[in-house]
Amino acid sequence: MADIIIGRQQIFDQKLNVCAYELLFRGNDFNLNYKDDAAKATQQVITDTILELGLNTIVGPHKAFINFTTQNILDKTPLHLPKDRIVIEVLENVEIDSRIIANLKELSELGYIIALDDFVFSEMWTPLVEFADIIKLDILEMGELKTRELINRLKPYNVQLLAEKVETYAEYRYLVELGCDYFQGFFFNKPNTVSGKRMSVNQATAIQLLNTANNPDVEFEDMTKIISLDVGLSYKLLHYINSAFFALPNKISSIGHAISYLGLKEMRRWINILMLASLSSKPEAVMQNALIRGKMCEELAGLTGNKSGDFFLIGILSNLDSLLDMPLDEALNQLPLADDIVSAILHKEGLGGEALDCVISYERWDISSIAFKDVDQAIIGDTYIHSINWAKNVMGNIK
Repeated sequence: MADIIIGRQQIFDQKLNVCAYELLFRGNDFNLNYKDDAAKATQQVITDTILELGLNTIVGPHKAFINFTTQNILDKTPLHLPKDRIVIEVLENVEIDSRIIANLKELSELGYIIALDDFVFSEMWTPLVEFADIIKLDILEMGELKTRELINRLKPYNVQLLAEKVETYAEYRYLVELGCDYFQGFFFNKPNTVSGKRMSVNQATAIQLLNTANNPDVEFEDMTKIISLDVGLSYKLLHYINSAFFALPNKISSIGHAISYLGLKEMRRWINILMLASLSSKPEAVMQNALIRGKMCEELAGLTGNKSGDFFLIGILSNLDSLLDMPLDEALNQLPLADDIVSAILHKEGLGGEALDCVISYERWDISSIAFKDVDQAIIGDTYIHSINWAKNVMGNIK
């Protein structure tokens, strides 16, 4: 089997809930500039995603947008996939002719969702607009004026609009007002405001607990006292450790027992995760992304034989600006962090910084920058899949 690495990018609805993922892929044995290789790559990602990894592992209960080439459509490749789980994304370089139109129309009539990628109005594409379900708009390429013009032109058609490459919250807001239904881009992972934001009382309390957990001299008794005095925290800790996530032979019923069972490392991890989640009212995907970063940094450290505790913290705290809606350096200043952790997060310095840089490159699908020491790129891809699974389990057990 060819080495393929798989990535994904969230697609949000108007309320910023994840409703789908676009699957991204690259293969060492394929040159995607060639038509035949591109078609084979799509076939391979389908095999890897559906048969090897399982669609639920990659996208959970959500739909998967999959790019299909001219040859894939002519071969009716989507028929091998469940129509209720995928979206057929027709690439902008697909050669539109009567056969392509007929095959896509047949797939549409069978119940498959059709999305047109990087859409620009032309006579050639007009027949597809008549039955397409979703049209993707590259707002970065078009700019605001052309985006507004195209959206107005599409109003007579029964299509939903997906704005991609949305980079700022302001862009998301004006696109909502224009009637866009879905959004894709890195806007969700950036602060909405970057100055003049004060912490609420609840946030200040959460920061205090974070400080306690990450103090190098913290004792079990310190955490036991804080958690025991808060009914909500006590409940969450017991729920977390009694969940299937740990598969305990015997149930735990006391805070002291729970803390001693987990140990200091896992307790710090749990407090970091829980407190970061409670600090933010952002969409769940933002917190999940922080967890994926943390776990992936930790796994990369393990692959190179390095201690991984700090790497996990580096990963999850690298998203603190988007969770708190404040500049990252200001957010980090409120925690008792070692200088090397701060420099890793802010400046990508040291081994932890290199790991974080690799993880963010994977997240953004910057293929040329996905590298960490001598770890094979396909293995880095495996750590991403493992991290998705882990983050999904954790999110289900901290509520």
